Amino acid sequence: AADGGVPIFCQALPATDCRASIPIYERGRFISCIFMCGSKMEETDREAVATAVQRVAGMLQRPDQLDKVEQYRRREARKKASVEARLKAAIQSQLDGVRTGLSQLHNALNDVKDIQRSLADVNKDWRQSINTIENLKDVKDAVVQHSQLAAAVENLKNIFSVPEIVRETQDLIDQGQLLQAHRKLMDLEHSRDDLMYEQYRMDSKNTRDMNLIDCYFGDVQKLSEELAKQLWMVIQRALVTVRRDPTLLVSVVRIIDREEKIDRRMLDRNKQTGFIPPGRPKKWKEKMFNVLDRTVTTRIEGTQADTRESDKMWLVRHLEIIRKYVLDDLLVAKNLLDQCFPPHYEIFKNLLSMYHQALSARMQDLASEDLEANEIVSLLTWVLNTYQSEEMMGNPELAPEVDVNFLPPLVSQDVVDDLLNTYMSTLTTNIIGWLRKALETDKKDWLKENEPESDQDGYYQTTLPAIVFQMFEQNLQVATQISEDLKIKVLHLCLQQMSTFLIRYKDEAHLYKEEHLRNRQYHPCYVHYMVAIINNCQTFKESIVSLKKKYLTPVMEDIMASSHACIYAVLDDVAKEGCLSLLDEVFMDLEPHLNELMTRKWLAGSNAVDTICVTVEDYFHDFARIKKPYKKKMTIECHRRVVVEYIKAIMSKRITFKNAEERREGADRMNREAEQFRFLFKKLTAVSSRKLECHRLSHK
Repeated sequence: AADGGVPIFCQALPATDCRASIPIYERGRFISCIFMCGSKMEETDREAVATAVQRVAGMLQRPDQLDKVEQYRRREARKKASVEARLKAAIQSQLDGVRTGLSQLHNALNDVKDIQRSLADVNKDWRQSINTIENLKDVKDAVVQHSQLAAAVENLKNIFSVPEIVRETQDLIDQGQLLQAHRKLMDLEHSRDDLMYEQYRMDSKNTRDMNLIDCYFGDVQKLSEELAKQLWMVIQRALVTVRRDPTLLVSVVRIIDREEKIDRRMLDRNKQTGFIPPGRPKKWKEKMFNVLDRTVTTRIEGTQADTRESDKMWLVRHLEIIRKYVLDDLLVAKNLLDQCFPPHYEIFKNLLSMYHQALSARMQDLASEDLEANEIVSLLTWVLNTYQSEEMMGNPELAPEVDVNFLPPLVSQDVVDDLLNTYMSTLTTNIIGWLRKALETDKKDWLKENEPESDQDGYYQTTLPAIVFQMFEQNLQVATQISEDLKIKVLHLCLQQMSTFLIRYKDEAHLYKEEHLRNRQYHPCYVHYMVAIINNCQTFKESIVSLKKKYLTPVMEDIMASSHACIYAVLDDVAKEGCLSLLDEVFMDLEPHLNELMTRKWLAGSNAVDTICVTVEDYFHDFARIKKPYKKKMTIECHRRVVVEYIKAIMSKRITFKNAEERREGADRMNREAEQFRFLFKKLTAVSSRKLECHRLSHK
């Protein structure tokens, strides 16, 4: 409040202005607001005095502070003056805004009153003009009738010459002059549509006159259908026509584009008036794309020239023809056809989609047939690889319109999985059959009277490992063409079946041994083929390692190492049993001579050990054809068994020495024979290495 006790905002606002700005019915409320503000101001003053007392008490807590009272007073006076100045400025700004708002509200009230008076005048004038509008109904009917008569006069020439124009149009269609025929057809349709529209405007419920007009122009619809047939014939042969006579194709596209514009115009008029001529909209653009779609589908389906019964490679030929046709067609569409159509038709993009859909449907049909394993491979290779390769959709000449990264898959993943499962099932059956047949062939070789073949290093071998792993290699190469995942599955399947096969191989080798033991004269080359069986085990090992290294990454090789360790164990068992079988063969021949050891005959100068050494050396002449890992183990085992038999002879007490002389003679003989055995097996190891080296050099 100022010194007089009047609120500051009342001082700033003159009384005359307040009364002029505030309506009479609002002044009481305004005055009550002033009194409420006054009471709040008094309460604020009391709070200010209390706060001031507290501040003064805080400033004058010590006697020495009384000297600074005048300084404190001047400082507080300056603060008060500053605060009052800011307060006055803020209140003045608010009062100016209130004054402006009140003025604008007053002006708006006056404008509303003016608008209300104007609306009342308009309403009065409208009510007075109703009778005048009703009196103009006869004029309106006359205008409609005049419009109909004007349309009739305008089309009078065409109306009387309809039969003649129909004949001329038909002749033009027959002669292939499609643009001229379409021009006359448009004139006929224009005359018919204008007459029917005027009749519709005059009396939309008069169907008799409408039918009369439609019947008179009845041949027009037939002409339209006949022209459409000619258009669709050209569209069906578009890829051929665009090379031979592109002008004809351009004419057809122009006709279709004209009809599209007429369709849009008629549909717009239909929204405004509710009238649509008969046969509209023709939708020839949509029908054109449907014709192209059917043509593409027929072209894809018609490429199968052979069946499985007439040609085992029917599917390969069928897919190759499809590849060639599709690539040629798309190149023509991109380079030639695209120039004959308006850009907004996006003809190449639509044709690409049609070919993709047709191919997808064809691949689905082929996948649903009862395909053989090689046919499944051909189909999957084509679908997953060839389709997106440079031989087809990835062809550089189709870029950039065709991006293989954005092409959807030809068949769903479920179909691919079903085909892969069928292929794996069929392949499993085939591998089992192939392995069984290969083993039967190898068993027949065991009965031959001539020695088995040798490899480049001179080791005996049969064709079994080569046959088996050639079969594995072929299937893995095929699987690699399809996908990395299938390659891993096929390799795992091959090794899995290999494990089962080796168990049968082991059993057959054991039966071979048993059959030989029953009649040792029956298999003249038993030793040689048993050596080949042992060597086959090492060849199998090396081939497995080679396959895994060729078709597996180091990481996958480590993952699958433990699962295939059993194969190596079975191979070692087969080789070990083969080696023991050969040693059994040796010791069967040595048995009579071993029985002579430590007997009187032996002491008297028997040549049993000489015979044993010669026999062992003779056998090991053939055993030199055994590959190193097994040859070394076999030599050690033979040495061990000879020593065991010799010790058994000593421990069996076949002889009792009568005196020291006999004991000395027996001891000397045992030392000589021990040295003889040591020399023998040392010689066997060295000789076998030299013979193999000589054999290797002779082959070179």
